[in-house]
Amino acid sequence: MQPYILVMEDEDALATLLQYNLEKEGYDVAVAADGEEGMLQVDERTPDLILLDWMLPKLSGIEVCRRIRGRAETRNLPIIMLTARGEETDRVRGLDTGADDYMTKPFSMSELTARIRAVLRRIRPGLADDRVNHADIIMDRVAHRVSRAGKEVHLGPTEFRLLDHFLKHPGRVFSREQLLDAVWGSDVYVEARTVDVHVGRLRKALNVEGTVNPIRTVRSAGYSLDLNN
Repeated sequence: MQPYILVMEDEDALATLLQYNLEKEGYDVAVAADGEEGMLQVDERTPDLILLDWMLPKLSGIEVCRRIRGRAETRNLPIIMLTARGEETDRVRGLDTGADDYMTKPFSMSELTARIRAVLRRIRPGLADDRVNHADIIMDRVAHRVSRAGKEVHLGPTEFRLLDHFLKHPGRVFSREQLLDAVWGSDVYVEARTVDVHVGRLRKALNVEGTVNPIRTVRSAGYSLDLNN
């Protein structure tokens, strides 16, 4: 199940950027452009985490945070506050109001997603699974599950490790020997042609209807997870 994140942000460009990047990370994302709309969305569907802008119209982020913490049903809802206010007194005020973390704009998406994972691990550990995304492929390393284009993909242990290695290095070309060392280990003797067999099985498993083959054969070089898929 995808963790559901509600982004309360009135700056359209930033809200769109957050939604795009968080959905790429495998989260279910909704956006509210002001505090009142955000509270209505919380009432309709309780999120697993809120990204909350301090300077929201209609109802400020500080007031939204107070109201969420004042309700028994949302008291423990994780909140990361986003703001251009970087003074220590502002950070202290945000945290004292009930925010679990605080990020000053501008910030990097990689740091934000790391903080989201950290907050979920601390407060809702069941949601903090180890996921990796590439285009329409999602791998959950904790649950040992893979999906493509929303459909579950069934992989054997070796194919799972092989895909995991490709996902860690999208676009990079690996020779059979490099894949043998990375997936099987350098202390195990396996014929290089074995790689071809398992790559073939992986391709077949990832061949979901309406999709293209994501693993490219590079003549005389090896295999690569194609960045264009």
